[in-house]
Amino acid sequence: MKTKAIIFDVNETLLDMQNLENRVNTELGNELAFQVWFSKLLHYSLVENDTENHHDFSQVALATFKMCSNYFGKEYSEEQIKSILKLVKELPAYPEVFEALKILKKDCILIALTNGNQETAEAQLKYAKIDGFFDAIYSVDVVGKFKPHKSTYQKVLSDHQLNASEVLMVAAHGWDIAGAQNAGLKTAFIARPGKSTYPLAKQPDHIAEDLENLTNIII
Repeated sequence: MKTKAIIFDVNETLLDMQNLENRVNTELGNELAFQVWFSKLLHYSLVENDTENHHDFSQVALATFKMCSNYFGKEYSEEQIKSILKLVKELPAYPEVFEALKILKKDCILIALTNGNQETAEAQLKYAKIDGFFDAIYSVDVVGKFKPHKSTYQKVLSDHQLNASEVLMVAAHGWDIAGAQNAGLKTAFIARPGKSTYPLAKQPDHIAEDLENLTNIII
């Protein structure tokens, strides 16, 4: 069935987090600090799903950064942590993203779906100068669950009256691909450096090195 809509994850799929990674690693004094923090952030977002205790992603990010700072023997006030993490709103798009979205926009509805809150999501895409390509920008806060919970993908399908088989989910995270598959969507994994699919999940319909490569595959 023809793809009518493409849903994009935002962080690390469309936007390059290297500047934030460098800042976190410098602050915490360890080259793996960002990976430790980001993994913990995703871990505790799943805890919130299971305990039905939803806070927006920025709150979970702040809490888990505080946990990581303790682990690395650092101490920061809440305001200091916010100052560090505000870089998440100033991330550039990967070099190929603008032209790829321009091409894909000709034939498909384009939707952004992120674990971040609505204000952050809109600010991120505007800063990266790609907000104009999207027909809709979704934060998971509208359903009170974080991806990869099935309801996050189903909300987009319902709002736009789309069948799952008509929609392609594009992400650079194996867990996001697995979640979209569970909701019945077609999937495309973007193999950004250091990213991999989850070996125990079904393989995605497409694997591409970047969005330009994906565009060449599906157009």
